[in-house]
Amino acid sequence: MRPILLHGHTRSLTKVKYNRDGDLLFTTSKDSKPNVWLSHNGERLGSYDGHNGAVWDLDVSYDSTRLLTASADNTCRLWNVQTGKELYQWKTRTAVRAVAFGQGDNIALYVTDATMGQPSTIWVVPVEEDPDNQTEEFIRRIIITGPKATVASWGDLNKTIYTGHEDGTITIWDAETGDRIKHVKNHEQAISDMQWGPDYGYFITASKDHTSKIFDAKTLRVMKTYATERPVNSAALSPIRPHIALGGGQEAMNVTTQGGAKQGKFETRFFHLPFEEEIGRVKGHFGPINTLAFAPDGKSFASGAEDGFVRIHHFDADYFDFKYEEETAEL
Repeated sequence: MRPILLHGHTRSLTKVKYNRDGDLLFTTSKDSKPNVWLSHNGERLGSYDGHNGAVWDLDVSYDSTRLLTASADNTCRLWNVQTGKELYQWKTRTAVRAVAFGQGDNIALYVTDATMGQPSTIWVVPVEEDPDNQTEEFIRRIIITGPKATVASWGDLNKTIYTGHEDGTITIWDAETGDRIKHVKNHEQAISDMQWGPDYGYFITASKDHTSKIFDAKTLRVMKTYATERPVNSAALSPIRPHIALGGGQEAMNVTTQGGAKQGKFETRFFHLPFEEEIGRVKGHFGPINTLAFAPDGKSFASGAEDGFVRIHHFDADYFDFKYEEETAEL
């Protein structure tokens, strides 16, 4: 499995994300310039210039025409994917931590940090077809009392909003009223990633408490737990195999004091989803892995790390043939 190495960032990666078709890969990092690449060969198509601080999150529209970015420069920005032109920016009082398009792409959310006396807040805003009609107006503002939200995404049909918090709590909000529907605390430390399974039936989380868990979307019941020896920064679900990928490693500031890359455990680790057993590892990065994503066709995955590199791995043929005996047994 030979990787394609993408080096277009000067600082550590914060997010990698494929578009729906899987032909484009979008990346953000702490260097303020989101990039877009061709996923099959790693060719960089361009950058989105304008931010003045670390970019924490991104989302791309269903038709791949628009990009949303969340930045520490106190803005959330909307871009034209093809031209790289900035279409609009929402100015905020604190850093924007998370961003997501709703289904239909005519609504979006962004989450602001709790700093300088401001509470962590979910902002729901309309996304106009014509950028000239876009205004500062928001549809709903949900103030988060308690620990700030670190990740956020829409539930099915934009009826709910899911947030993960720095104390390990997961909360479901009613997107219509802003009321808190349900919350659970099954992680001991901050939630660093949350990605959906097919049809919004369940989702996977990654946490600094060295575990990743799969939750039932309606009940928030823990269905599976995957334990590691290091903080888990990102977790992704394969769209075609019963596999998950976990990325992480010890905190970057501790790497030199407590040993090199070997001790840092900078591998992408693959687990079997139902059996909760580790089935393989992919090495390569020289720093903790911060973000992971499977391609929509499940034939490759991308990882972004503290070392500033993005790696795209296309799976070998034998990966698709691998099965446990229990999976091949005929009923």
